[in-house]
Amino acid sequence: MTTEGKVIRAKLGLLELGKELDNVSKACKVLGFSRDSYYRFKAQFETGGQAALAEVSRRKPNMRNRMSPELEEAVVELRSCTRTRRC
Repeated sequence: MTTEGKVIRAKLGLLELGKELDNVSKACKVLGFSRDSYYRFKAQFETGGQAALAEVSRRKPNMRNRMSPELEEAVVELRSCTRTRRC
């Protein structure tokens, strides 16, 4: 099972235990989650099902090697000039 699957399974386990015990505080204490997390997971599950419980990366993509469109166009033009030897 993948890491993502394990995370989803843990969150589902918390939701099921909360339902089974009929006590959110006890379920959270047993599994080591906060009550805030329980209600957040519950809202996610109700809106999107199991897929919504997957971890979502909040990281912005890092485009270190990306150059400006003007510079990219100049490089492509220069490269085509050297290939055809016509500018």
